Amino acid sequence: MLQTRTYTNPVYQGYFADPFVWEHQGVYYAIGTGAAEAQGEVDEIEARRVFPLLRSFDFISWHDAGRALLKPDSALGDNFWAPEVAYCDGRFYLYYSVGHEDKNHQLRVATSTDPLGPYEDVGAILDPNSCPFAIDPHPFQDEDGQWYLFYARDFLDTEGGVRAGTALMVDRLDSMTKLSGVGKVVLRARCDWQRFMANRPMYGGIYDWHTLEGPCVRKYAGRYYCFYSGGRWETESYGVDYGVSDNVMGPFSDAGNEAGPRVLRSVPGSVLGPGHNSIVLGPDGQTQYMAYHAWGTNMEARQMFLDKLIWTPDGPRCEGPTWTPQSVS
Repeated sequence: MLQTRTYTNPVYQGYFADPFVWEHQGVYYAIGTGAAEAQGEVDEIEARRVFPLLRSFDFISWHDAGRALLKPDSALGDNFWAPEVAYCDGRFYLYYSVGHEDKNHQLRVATSTDPLGPYEDVGAILDPNSCPFAIDPHPFQDEDGQWYLFYARDFLDTEGGVRAGTALMVDRLDSMTKLSGVGKVVLRARCDWQRFMANRPMYGGIYDWHTLEGPCVRKYAGRYYCFYSGGRWETESYGVDYGVSDNVMGPFSDAGNEAGPRVLRSVPGSVLGPGHNSIVLGPDGQTQYMAYHAWGTNMEARQMFLDKLIWTPDGPRCEGPTWTPQSVS
């Protein structure tokens, strides 16, 4: 009989944004964006590695486990964001973006034979049709074994009611280190709550800028659900919604979210700006959990939270954000 234990969010007290959590051989690992990576201060990081790692043997207690990525060529930039890890044929693949502040971000991949690294960059841009700003790569393996990469990139057109800004793409991986180059749009912003900034100077123009980012895909009951975070990450309007499709390459629809994010949203006065989630099975091997970051009320740091993901007749919902003791079986 499994023993019921408890945890309280945030599960790790340090700065840990964009958390990606995975399990390998009975051990849980988490990788994320640290304060130095987010702010472009990686030169101060010990041993020239980037992306903080956590490890847990019980899903409740999380401890620092060093840093994952051997810092690549400094000419690529000092802002390293939103890492995720895939395991294939005995190797771990670390997908991430690197660039200079809010421009010239590119998708890249590094490899290791150990979940804790060190991961070494393979030496090439992942996207053969690279754009000026591509972030948040999310590898997804379908039931037939084929891998795909979901990610976010910038769009400037507004035809058909979509909004200019960062939104979601998907492409097939020809190998774990190369995209096919035939990407499809997953979702574009179309709601007011997804606004990042009005009158934002970008690409030589002024835009009412909207943002969809942080894709995370799961297949449930024969359909593909692409979770994403929308809005501005420093505000309480930021939250998690989803699009759904019958095909991994789309088309996806997030109709029904006009009033705001349906999966995870702020609780003013307690937890602000929950977002950029990953999904992992808990210790019972059945219960799905969303790992995500959120701000406390003092807005000092984005920290890692864990809460149960529930599939309802109205779609997926998260039981969070929570800040009181939660049970784990």
